[in-house]
Amino acid sequence: MGNASSIDASTVIYLELNGKQEKIVFSKHCSARDIHELVAQASGCSKYCVITLRDASGAHVSMSPTMPCNAPGSPYKVQITQPNSNNGDSEILTQLMTHVADQFNKAFKVEEMKSEISSRLTALERKLEIEGLKAVEIEKCKKDISEIKDQIWTAQKKYVDFNRMRPALYGSNSIDAFYSSMSDERKICLKRDIPAYPKYTLSQETIDYLKQPTFDIWHWEPNEMLSLLEHMFHELKLVKEFNINPITLKRWLLCVQENYRNNPFHNFRHCFCVTQMMYGMIHLCNLQKHVSIEEIGILIVASICHDLDHPGYNNTYQINARTELAIRYNDISPLENHHCAVAFQIASNPETNIFSNVDKESFKRIRAGITQLILATDMARHSEIIETFKSKLDGKFDFKNKENIDTLKMVLIKCCDISNEVRPMEVSEPWVDCLLEEYFNQSDREKSEGLPVAPFMDRDKVTKPSAQIGFIKFVLIPMFETVARLFPQIEEQMVIPLKGSRDRYEGMKEQAQPNKPKEETKKE
Repeated sequence: MGNASSIDASTVIYLELNGKQEKIVFSKHCSARDIHELVAQASGCSKYCVITLRDASGAHVSMSPTMPCNAPGSPYKVQITQPNSNNGDSEILTQLMTHVADQFNKAFKVEEMKSEISSRLTALERKLEIEGLKAVEIEKCKKDISEIKDQIWTAQKKYVDFNRMRPALYGSNSIDAFYSSMSDERKICLKRDIPAYPKYTLSQETIDYLKQPTFDIWHWEPNEMLSLLEHMFHELKLVKEFNINPITLKRWLLCVQENYRNNPFHNFRHCFCVTQMMYGMIHLCNLQKHVSIEEIGILIVASICHDLDHPGYNNTYQINARTELAIRYNDISPLENHHCAVAFQIASNPETNIFSNVDKESFKRIRAGITQLILATDMARHSEIIETFKSKLDGKFDFKNKENIDTLKMVLIKCCDISNEVRPMEVSEPWVDCLLEEYFNQSDREKSEGLPVAPFMDRDKVTKPSAQIGFIKFVLIPMFETVARLFPQIEEQMVIPLKGSRDRYEGMKEQAQPNKPKEETKKE
């Protein structure tokens, strides 16, 4: 299990196409676009067609990795609509080709290829203007763009010193990952005239379930997660407190989602997971009784933004590899500082500024509070923060003392950030696989670059039990037990499940070492 093999579990979906039944199989880590292209291939149509799925009741089914599985007897009906215009595709391709040329000139400065690429781009743009783009032409243009990228990659390897030019947040050894890791202001300053996700009507059962630590975050697709986050803002009265325009809130949530990368672990679903646990702890601990709505808002917004634009490689890698982020932030919590910076870049855009209607003094407090909490998620500061919190619990904890409340908030976001093992096994265990996959990606890269490798990230040394037992015993349980001194109600719902999780992993370790004496196993 230590090699994250369970990540690749496949989903099987049955379709009805022109009276015939087809079956598609995909991994849960496929993108919605991948699934769309798979259905198009099964349908024998262009992937640029508009494809709609309906279930037996006629309801629309979202094509996403979390779409409900069905049976051969109840296939989804496929409806196909041919595109009427290629204007949208043309604009996207034009922007992409321009971006490729711009980034090539900025990053590599290889003048030998500039003239040739400019000529080819001009020819493609002329084709766009004069002829328009049909499906076949789109494919040809994409092929040309792919060839340009290959030439750029070859030139980069030939002319650029890799270590000196390593970009911040370089995600993998491919040019596509290089571009995705570059700062993209147009992405951060995303504007949407009409929110692109529907308004869901939540049942009372879902509303109540959303407050529970047992909430299963794997059963919700991205649009539903956005709506659940939106519900939290309304239910906690944050929309009223900050006088947020509901459309601005939608745009802000969409922009936040766009600025989470598709990492195995540090992705938008993790953001939602942490925020849902914070929402649950707010209700479980009855925090509204002890702190202001503004403080509640700081907790929720910090939870949503706490890993924005995470590259999938931790602070240790950033510092050892001397990335642009590490240099920019002087090796001091480079990732957490970056998450804060992206959060407030999003808020600097009037289209996505949920704080545009608060006064200057309030915004100053809110910004300081959010920054404090996101920086607190750096595990390098774990002991410092916990010891400070313990010292404040030794006397009578004063909820009117600002320092006490600030420390409490830092501990709460830390709890939520690493709270997966509080959840039931079927919810928590997939997260371990995702985290190990991200660790292995980093350790493989560190080996290839001659950098130090942490044993707990090395695929040749770590197993799932070894990765979890020490973390649960020496980090999670002591932290949650400390919080339970202030809020005894979390003992049953959080501390006891953590101890059960510890026991389960210890059992897994013993089963993996059947010939080893029990006493020797316990000493490790």
